[in-house]
Amino acid sequence: MSAPTATDPRATVPRSSVRRSVRLGAGRIRYELRAYFRQGDSVFFTFLFPLVFLTIFSVAFSTTDFGRDSAGTSVTAAHYYLPGMMAAGLLLTGMQNMAVEIAGERSDGTLKRLGGSPLPVFSYFLGKMGAVVVSGLLQAVLLLVVARVVFQVPLPTDPAKWATFAWIFLLGVATFAVLGIALSALPRSGKSATAVVIPITLILQFISGVYLPFSQLPTWLQNVAGIFPVKWLAQGMRSVFLPDSFRQAEQTHGWDLGGVLLATMIWLVVGLVLCRVTFRWIHRDN
Repeated sequence: MSAPTATDPRATVPRSSVRRSVRLGAGRIRYELRAYFRQGDSVFFTFLFPLVFLTIFSVAFSTTDFGRDSAGTSVTAAHYYLPGMMAAGLLLTGMQNMAVEIAGERSDGTLKRLGGSPLPVFSYFLGKMGAVVVSGLLQAVLLLVVARVVFQVPLPTDPAKWATFAWIFLLGVATFAVLGIALSALPRSGKSATAVVIPITLILQFISGVYLPFSQLPTWLQNVAGIFPVKWLAQGMRSVFLPDSFRQAEQTHGWDLGGVLLATMIWLVVGLVLCRVTFRWIHRDN
């Protein structure tokens, strides 16, 4: 039997199928973004929430000295809280928003209709993931612009710092997105989704050094927070935006970017496994 050639339909069908799935996924990204930014409550509690808190902390603690850099310049509240708000943005845009949205779509029958449609599963998740990446990037840019223009926060000038930011951001977005997909199976209905998901994300933020200085938390609570990815991503963001002298305040007295990479990769794998095990187009009892 002859091998299929480049013009043989047996060789071109899989390739065209992939192209079609990607094209449909790109269309879903646009659809998801339009739907997301049309929901005022979602935009406020996920997209603008970190910016609101950065503003509140910057004003409320404007006279507080959070430390000094190597040149002796005081680190302002806006400078100190910017890394935490970056990590919070990844958590809210990725995990919280994804979990609430998918739980709602499962509850109102949207997922059931999509599951019975010709839309490939790959295209559906490409749309979700792509929308999270785009909205997360817009959110990060907005935080950086406001921090620099309004609060005069000095941003890194070393390209290596921005390279570190890039891989932490992309890995964080992917990790929280898949964890959000897995978490969407927990609420029993779309109406209960926010009541189930938001307390989880709030607790993770408070114990992970987002709102409170991590070094001031009890050692046992630091160890608990170290199990979860939020702590590591906040630490990674601090390595990008805070002076190197602040590394001494970390639990291991260093930025430990290798630990950030390892812990986040582990949670990414855990999230993918949980997605595979828990995701359903409808609840089992429906």
